[in-house]
Amino acid sequence: MILIIEDEVQVRRLLRRSLEALGHAVSEAEDARSGRQAILHLRPDVILLDLGLPDEDGQDLIRSIREWCEIPIIVLSARDQETEKVQALESGADDYLTKPFSPIELSARIKVALRHAARTGTTGEPVYEVEGLTVDLAARRVTLDGADVHLTPIEFKLLSTMIRHRGKVLTHNQLIRDVWGRHAPDGNQGLRIHTQHIREKLGDDPLSPRFIFTEPGIGYRFAAGGGEA
Repeated sequence: MILIIEDEVQVRRLLRRSLEALGHAVSEAEDARSGRQAILHLRPDVILLDLGLPDEDGQDLIRSIREWCEIPIIVLSARDQETEKVQALESGADDYLTKPFSPIELSARIKVALRHAARTGTTGEPVYEVEGLTVDLAARRVTLDGADVHLTPIEFKLLSTMIRHRGKVLTHNQLIRDVWGRHAPDGNQGLRIHTQHIREKLGDDPLSPRFIFTEPGIGYRFAAGGGEA
């Protein structure tokens, strides 16, 4: 079940038709209040949220939902400023699409969100395989097409953080906080340098990436493909 929280009737109808044509079950809410009620009663698998709601700003709604619920949230908004995207992601949104967008792209993002949600209950330290890249979190071993890839401890922690959340946009601040913790360096330069080193060791061209995708001004997203071995 996909819940659309959007105040414009025409947009809701268009989304419903597009998603139902792709095989998704859909429900609708026109404002934050009815959206909260729908979440409580329907327990949807994914929430599609517009930020410009009539009774509450979508950024505040994201934060309040995250206080009691981990259902994936994909923001659909005409607000295309980087600061809006970063704020939504750091408030707890899983993805952000700027209007207009294609139904096929939206459906693909929904599938990624569902896969990510399904992985959150996984216990232990799994082995991930993506396009010839194998990351064994327990053994702290990385191989590419069967050959060992030697990463520094920081590089491995950064890569493992990205791959655990593959398909999800992670902001610069989220990555810095998760990798360095309270010893986090000022600014993003260290993050950029370590990410560049990982790309070089994986032979990952930033202009045509296989693994690590740059979200300009926001952060990074690891390739959604592959899964646990």
